[in-house]
Amino acid sequence: MARQEDKIIGRRLRSSYISTVMSITLVLFVLGLLGLIILQAQQLSDRVRESIVVSVFLSDSATDNAIGRLQSELESMPSVNETDYISRDNAAEQLIQELGEDFVGFLGYNPLSALFQIRLKAAYTNPDSLLLFEEKVGRNPIVTDVDYQKSLVHLVNENVKRIGIGLLAFSLLLLMIAFALINNTIRLSVFSKRFLIKSMQLVGATQSFIRRPFIIQGVLQGVIGALITILLLTATLYAGQRQIPEITMFYELQMLGILFAGVLLLGIIISYISTYFAVRKYLKIKTDFLYYY
Repeated sequence: MARQEDKIIGRRLRSSYISTVMSITLVLFVLGLLGLIILQAQQLSDRVRESIVVSVFLSDSATDNAIGRLQSELESMPSVNETDYISRDNAAEQLIQELGEDFVGFLGYNPLSALFQIRLKAAYTNPDSLLLFEEKVGRNPIVTDVDYQKSLVHLVNENVKRIGIGLLAFSLLLLMIAFALINNTIRLSVFSKRFLIKSMQLVGATQSFIRRPFIIQGVLQGVIGALITILLLTATLYAGQRQIPEITMFYELQMLGILFAGVLLLGIIISYISTYFAVRKYLKIKTDFLYYY
């Protein structure tokens, strides 16, 4: 009889442990998916920003040496991601291909200027940084004009800001929901052992001694749940790559490593806090009220 009761209790404890781990896993998985979406949105916005072209037009009297010095100066700037020099002849050839007509032969001369087409790093594509870049480059004596689509820059930055605020608000809301769900799951797990907690306290065990095994178990559950979540996220990425191979271009290993570390840390922190306060509640509660809470 005693063995049968031990088996029943053992099955219940295992069931409680597994259900707690699975609840933590599911909540962390949803948070991890949101993290992946945020990473993809960030990478996509960076690529859109870096696709903005700044055209630096050169004087017709500019010498090759002066052009070479300007190119070296541009490439040494921390804001510049890529520079592409287009000579007058190349500019004319490109325009002829686009128009389908030889305007040079019709006009009798080439009216186009040599230019640099510059793509800046994403962090430097906001209006203020572009204005500083325009002023700095425009001071070069062989530069006649610096041109870019100001309306496009403004539109991109405004949309990125709106999307960022929306994702941040949604992330905070989901984080609060995740904390509440994991907290309730762990509280239910500790609730089933409230009589054990009070019995240990009645025989003289200190609060830290009683709390320690519960916190260790809670943190371990958080770690296991986080590790399972990381495996699920990796499988999701792999499946997504099989369906959409281009998806990998939006993820960097370093950023994924930070995301996975964040999931692990989040699982540990939430489990620790929830377990600590759940045990603390039953340590302070009076024996007569154990049947009501």
